[in-house]
Amino acid sequence: MASTRFICFGELLLRLSAPGRELLLQSPRLDVCIGGAEANVAVALAHFGHAAAMVAVVPSGTLGAAAVGELRRHGVDTTRVATRPGRMGLYFLEAGVAQRPSQVLYDRAHSAFAQTPPADYDWSALLDGAQAFVVSGVTPAVGPNGAAGAIAAARAARDAGLHVVFDGNFRAKLWQAWDGDPARILGEIFACADTAFADQRDIAIVLGREFAGDTPQSVARAAADAAFAAFPQLTRIVATRRIQHHVDHHELSAVLHTRAGSIETSAQTVTPIVDRIGTGDAFAAGVLHGIFSGMDDGTALRFGLAAGCLKHSVPGDFLHLSAAQVAEFLGERPFDVRR
Repeated sequence: MASTRFICFGELLLRLSAPGRELLLQSPRLDVCIGGAEANVAVALAHFGHAAAMVAVVPSGTLGAAAVGELRRHGVDTTRVATRPGRMGLYFLEAGVAQRPSQVLYDRAHSAFAQTPPADYDWSALLDGAQAFVVSGVTPAVGPNGAAGAIAAARAARDAGLHVVFDGNFRAKLWQAWDGDPARILGEIFACADTAFADQRDIAIVLGREFAGDTPQSVARAAADAAFAAFPQLTRIVATRRIQHHVDHHELSAVLHTRAGSIETSAQTVTPIVDRIGTGDAFAAGVLHGIFSGMDDGTALRFGLAAGCLKHSVPGDFLHLSAAQVAEFLGERPFDVRR
């Protein structure tokens, strides 16, 4: 498989988690790891054998260096990560159990990334040699600089002929923290995308309308048709469907829409769940691996679903499994002990 140079743009974060299934600060201890939506995609792609690079801004000093070092440890090119004075973006996680859902608290305001003006990014240089550009809806939700930076980056990638990938990743808490316009801002990025990871809720936000149908499948297809009509450059819309029986028992399936039709997978049971964070990013990385490795759309979708399911078993934000390990999940005897 030939390597593909992916450029992923977004904020690197420290994740501070309550240990086990405790409430936040129930005991005076927090577990720490590095994360962030686009970074999660970059790490998974690197483990799948692709050349993946990160564009980000981290604070000068120990925390920023630790975040960059962690990405480098997983094989991600960090030469495009800049430093500036400021603070590190944080989020706190309280993992749910039984009937109590997980909770995420963001502490990202005025971070070094959020304070970086869009003019600081030289996209002609940053995108040089790349074949695909990845950004998510989390980046513009961070604030005015993130929004303007994400739009400028997506337009530059589009103009440079890269395959533009946009993951909707709508984060209501982040948008509510500032006077942004998610429909307009996300719509401008959507207008640059070749491949969008988005469901009917993401599309409804961007297009400002709801969608009807007799089944979840028909609603999803109606939303996809509306997005294809609104954005003529769009070639694929991909999404997961999740049925939650309780916090530790989900069923996960996936759908890929093109202008010609839709492909769906069967549902996979996911239980117990070790860590749900980053599962959508692992799914996106798996689908992109399939597309850029020459798989047909159905095989790429199944590979992505396998990656997303497996991420539920891996603690932390990152999926650090190889493509071969993910492929084993699709085999006839996926649960045999590997000896």
